[in-house]
Amino acid sequence: MATQALWQPKEEGLREICGLLQQNISPTSDKTRIWQQLQHFTQFPDFNNYLAFIFARSQGTSVEIRQAAGLLLKNNLRSAYKSMDPAYQQYIKSELLPCLGAADKHIRTTVGTIISAIVQQGRILGWPELLQALMQCLDSNDINHMEGAMDTLSKICEDIPQELDSDVPGLAGRPIDVFLPRLFQFFQSPHASLRKLSLGSINQFIMLMPTALYLSMDQFLRGLFVLANDPAADIRKLVCSAFVQLIEVNPSFLEPNMKSIIEFMLQASKDNDDEVALEACEFWSAYGEAQLNPELLREFLQRLIPILLSNMVYANDDESLIDAEEDDSQPDRDQDIRPRFHSSRFHGSDDMNDDDDDSLNVWNLRKCSAAGLDIISNIYRDGILPTLMPLVEAKLSTSDDETWKEREAAVLALGAVAEGCIEGLYPHLAEIVAYLIPVLDDKFPLLRSITCWTLSRFSKFIVQGMVNQKGTEQFNKVLMGLLRRILDTNKRVQEAACSAFATLEEEAAEEMVPYLETILQHLMCAFGRYQRRNLRIVYDAISTLADAVAVELNQPRYLEILMPPLIAKWQQLADSDKDLFPLLECFTSIAQALGTGFSQFAGPVFQRCLNIIQLQQLAKVDPTSAGIQYDKEFVVCSLDLISGLAEGLGGGIESLVSQSNLRDVLLQCCVDDAPDVRQSALALLGDLARVCPVYLRPSLSNFLNIAAKQLGSPELQESISVANNACWAIGELAIKVREEVSPVLMTVISCLVPILHHAEGLNRSLVENSAITLGRLAWVCPELVSPHMEHFMQPWCAALSMIRDDVEKEDAFRGLCAIVRLNPSGALNSLVYMCRAIASWQVIRSEDLHNEVCQVLHAYKQMLRDGSWERCLSALEPPVKDKLSKYEVR
Repeated sequence: MATQALWQPKEEGLREICGLLQQNISPTSDKTRIWQQLQHFTQFPDFNNYLAFIFARSQGTSVEIRQAAGLLLKNNLRSAYKSMDPAYQQYIKSELLPCLGAADKHIRTTVGTIISAIVQQGRILGWPELLQALMQCLDSNDINHMEGAMDTLSKICEDIPQELDSDVPGLAGRPIDVFLPRLFQFFQSPHASLRKLSLGSINQFIMLMPTALYLSMDQFLRGLFVLANDPAADIRKLVCSAFVQLIEVNPSFLEPNMKSIIEFMLQASKDNDDEVALEACEFWSAYGEAQLNPELLREFLQRLIPILLSNMVYANDDESLIDAEEDDSQPDRDQDIRPRFHSSRFHGSDDMNDDDDDSLNVWNLRKCSAAGLDIISNIYRDGILPTLMPLVEAKLSTSDDETWKEREAAVLALGAVAEGCIEGLYPHLAEIVAYLIPVLDDKFPLLRSITCWTLSRFSKFIVQGMVNQKGTEQFNKVLMGLLRRILDTNKRVQEAACSAFATLEEEAAEEMVPYLETILQHLMCAFGRYQRRNLRIVYDAISTLADAVAVELNQPRYLEILMPPLIAKWQQLADSDKDLFPLLECFTSIAQALGTGFSQFAGPVFQRCLNIIQLQQLAKVDPTSAGIQYDKEFVVCSLDLISGLAEGLGGGIESLVSQSNLRDVLLQCCVDDAPDVRQSALALLGDLARVCPVYLRPSLSNFLNIAAKQLGSPELQESISVANNACWAIGELAIKVREEVSPVLMTVISCLVPILHHAEGLNRSLVENSAITLGRLAWVCPELVSPHMEHFMQPWCAALSMIRDDVEKEDAFRGLCAIVRLNPSGALNSLVYMCRAIASWQVIRSEDLHNEVCQVLHAYKQMLRDGSWERCLSALEPPVKDKLSKYEVR
């Protein structure tokens, strides 16, 4: 075995590797060939030693080659460090430490990234010499050594801050205890680089809040106030970031100095450096979300609101100004198409998916200021209008081309406060809308697009106003204005108009029905002319329309406008074309809306979905035979569309599935390794159980066992949506096949009971579905469930009392009544909980269930004759007692 003392590079090896690195940094070289050759060297155990030697010792070699060797070394160590010969690990570490004080800055910064990579793999424990070396460098008066050590420390703080807040054998305290005082000292350094690195390092610990920082908070805050006026913009930005993080983590740290901090943030929010201003503006949203005393900020609003409004004006270098010029005759490039993420089908009260596309947009000072104004308006409500509205009105009163950005910011501000200040704005809504409608036709595209968005922010109130002719005329003008903009030639306006229209559709719902023909004509005209990116938004608008008007869409004159273009596109796209995703989602909404009216289109749609799933399943195991690369999104979207068909066609889907191999395909999807595939497969299982359980019967035990396994998964927290759908599907199967669920019944119950016992830490929908499914199992197999009821009655009844009135709750209570009849003593200790569950009904619509509940309560009243019934009632809250009086028990 080679050792550190014996290892020496061979001249020939050095020459060859340096030669490849030289070629690799040349702009004209064949990068692929060179990369392959470098990869070939990784099979030699000491290749990384050569890289370390070149990086650390090749003084005659150019800095570019040394840096390239260092970066390659870092990448290699990330994957290979733990499996390396310990002697080679030691050699590399010993070569790196002297580079902390290298004369060349590039070498110093590169050594920091390599050292951080090693610490990530081997931890601080595995490199005790490192801490000593860093301390020596920090304590030296040599700027290179101090900067090199500080740069390395900052990278460790950024990548693995928790390492510095852990115990290290042989060290009196934790590393952070030793370093923190030195970091504070550097706040006073004459070198801006050291001030920046020290503050940046401490900022990495704010969210973790180690004890050392907690105990030094006063010193940290004093240091921040000193650096608040630093001439370096990077440092002022870090000061702002520190205050924003502190207000998020523990606002009480800042409260004694809050007025001074607000004063600083007001100045920083209008800093000449946009990045400082952006970081400072984050503070206003954070302040609002921290739920601090509103009075602290109130006195500053007259100064803050003009700053936010000023920041909302487009900067001259904003990339949106360039994008805004693009018209719809220019095809979209692939990089213009945002990645899309399909949300797998979810059955329950609160879908796990958050459809927020803003994360994909560029965050900037304008958007941050608007978000701050939005949050402030929700705290201070109409109290901000006397300050805001004169400024907005002044900007809106201009009409020349030079001031269009000011007008645009004013329209944005109106939208930002639409929700928070609606009480004060509502009496003026007609004037606001009357002003905005002509702006929809403004010559500047960004004014047209922001007006679409602002109108959408008022859409709820515009719909509410449709109680008289004026309100209806106003709605009509907004509707037609947005439809005009949907046919705009500018891509940015098209996008804003479609999104605004979708919001209006959601709010208006059935109010859209009289306008359906006009709406469909506009949407399908847009469908024919939009480029790929915006086409997806048209699909969304069509889907939202279908959800809003539901079966009203099922008219021949509407379908003649809507379906032919969609079917033409459906036939045009290949089974592996990703542009199929939004179309599949769109068809899902249409199928659900049309119900049996979709029958005429259902056959080819169903067969193609099945073909797509089978093609993807083949691609997963043999991409060469399939001719495509596997992509689970096709499987998920296709499963969800078949679910949509089941929901829309009801029992009519049986004629489609009975001649197909869907059952086998679905079984395979239910055990897929991807959670979102299993989630959609189990949703389809439940949908099929509702409408054609007979089709599932040949594989019933397989489906039940697979679904039960999802409930007992050790990764339950990571795949809650899968467990939720599995739980729901079992319940749907149970009420259709009844006693046939008995072989898996106890397995399922043993999984449901722990969910109910730990309800507080779990997703609400999973708890509700567990309670409903347990009730359904109790209903169909009461003799199997009733002997075990003492183990779950209290948490079960608690969960049932949280569920809204519906058919599923009725099923669960039928199960409750059934097992209580068989084993009344099993519920004696839970009688108060059961009474609360019964009282949670607004009204039991089913007469027979109402009678069953009455019988159960009267049976207990008869059973408990020694004053126990009265004691039970006395433990109930007055509203619960009042509700129970409906069942004639007192």
